[in-house]
Amino acid sequence: MENKAILIVDDERKMAVVLEAAFQEDGYEVAIATSGEDALALFRQNPVPLVITDLKMPDLSGIEVLEAVKKLSPETEVILMTAYATAQTAVEAMKKGAYDYVIKPFSLEELKLKARHVFEKRALELRNRQLEVELRDKYSIENMIGNSGAMQQVYKMVYKVAPSDATALILGESGTGKELVARAIHNLSPRREHPFVAVNCAAFPENLLESELFGYEKGAFTGADRRKLGYFELAGEGTIFLDEIAEMSPAIQVKLLRVLQNKQLMRLGGTEPIPMKARIIAATNRVLEDMIKEGTFRQDLYYRINVFPITLPPLRQRAEDIPELVHYFLKRNASTAEITPAAMKMLQNYHW
Repeated sequence: MENKAILIVDDERKMAVVLEAAFQEDGYEVAIATSGEDALALFRQNPVPLVITDLKMPDLSGIEVLEAVKKLSPETEVILMTAYATAQTAVEAMKKGAYDYVIKPFSLEELKLKARHVFEKRALELRNRQLEVELRDKYSIENMIGNSGAMQQVYKMVYKVAPSDATALILGESGTGKELVARAIHNLSPRREHPFVAVNCAAFPENLLESELFGYEKGAFTGADRRKLGYFELAGEGTIFLDEIAEMSPAIQVKLLRVLQNKQLMRLGGTEPIPMKARIIAATNRVLEDMIKEGTFRQDLYYRINVFPITLPPLRQRAEDIPELVHYFLKRNASTAEITPAAMKMLQNYHW
């Protein structure tokens, strides 16, 4: 388990001592410094996962401490304490890599909560790194195969987005493995113990897709003889994967936009909003920017779903993965696990 060590920097020694005692009470290992120079000297001797520093100090400012810490240890997080918070200060701090900031006077619980989030995030990232090899093996079984540079970039993006709740948009031609990537993101996320629900938006007529996604109340329409939960509710606190999202009608796009904005949904025929707890991952093989220009896809919805885009390469852009794919499919499906060099060369030269 990672050592929960914190360096607290404040030119007011009384403040530093109070914070030291408060964090030690919660089991943290704490060092304090009353100047930026002293803090950096301590940090060089013993880098820690978290630095909490005052913004205004006589020698080095909190921003300068932040810059120096990030240069020495990019993985260390920095929380700034300031009585002079402005939008400009916050933006500058975040641009330079600050994790967060608190405004004086602040409650100890507020600062402790931010610190706890830092260590929870680090623990999850460490777990994801440890699972990386296992993940590759697991998803090779499900056709997520390849060691090319293009696929390495995809894996990197999966590891990066998985711990967050950001909405991901997976782009790629048919057959590139968009659902496999969505499942990988789900299984690496804190939601892994909850359902993964995949919905192909192109597989339903408009009126049926709406009722399948949002559910309906008894009597909502002819034939609705009972309440039915939609896929959004069935996903619970898990992940809902909306494949072929470009095929949604404008009316359903509006309803999805409201879900993303308000984190609530309404069943057909319902009167009470229902909390939407699932994470949304969308995918398409269409160029959404072109559809926006044509007026067939909403620009505001695009911005909501395109928080973290992942583009999957077609096979023709990663021909070096073909031998690995061929051997996998031969082993799984064929009576013989051999292929002639000529046949392999033909497959590699084919324009997929």
